[in-house]
Amino acid sequence: MSSRARFDSTIHAPHRLRICALLADVKELEFGTLRDTLSLSDSVLSKQLAVLAQAGHLRSRRAKRDARQRVWVAFTPQGRKAFGAHVAALREIVGDAEQEQERVRRPRQPASGMPPVRSPQEADQSR
Repeated sequence: MSSRARFDSTIHAPHRLRICALLADVKELEFGTLRDTLSLSDSVLSKQLAVLAQAGHLRSRRAKRDARQRVWVAFTPQGRKAFGAHVAALREIVGDAEQEQERVRRPRQPASGMPPVRSPQEADQSR
């Protein structure tokens, strides 16, 4: 992996990866928006946010909005960097897999002077 890419098992869990993906392009999101967008219960979202916060990836703050107390969630600088590195690692993994698939799909090249390798179906059709 490149020096920028780093797989992060804390971020990689499905709910946490989706939380981070939503936070990637914004300064912060309100808890209810995250909950509704991800279709998670309050308790499941709280647990996933706590894991990310404990790892130092997220911070939260409480603020009043519409006369109600709201929780706002944002990446820490470390968390934003870790998410970027995790995405880079995933892209490398996917890129490596795509290259391997392409290598496997490519027909074998015959040695010079040798007839091309044919499948049994191709051999039957040429008769």
